[in-house]
Amino acid sequence: MRERKRAPGHPGGILRRLYMEPLGISVSDLAETIQVPEETISGIIAEEATISPDVALRLSKAFATTPDLWMNLQKNYDLWQAMQKSSDWQKVKAIHSCETRVMP
Repeated sequence: MRERKRAPGHPGGILRRLYMEPLGISVSDLAETIQVPEETISGIIAEEATISPDVALRLSKAFATTPDLWMNLQKNYDLWQAMQKSSDWQKVKAIHSCETRVMP
């Protein structure tokens, strides 16, 4: 696994800085456009909430991107955060052979 030194940006910050601010879109405008509650957008751009697959689909339509863009931003952020919060995952031993699988 490739280890990042610096945290990836939260997708909400990216949404705010690269899409909403340059286009002059308010929280209420975006919420109305993609048909979600304002609280959903507020939570995301405050970097307190995650982008769900449903919101990713809506953002991709609104900004002519792909849902994968938004989901990958969220995934990268979530994985980095998980790696920082706990090292327990590093104690897991690799399974080297299919022979070690137990078949039902």
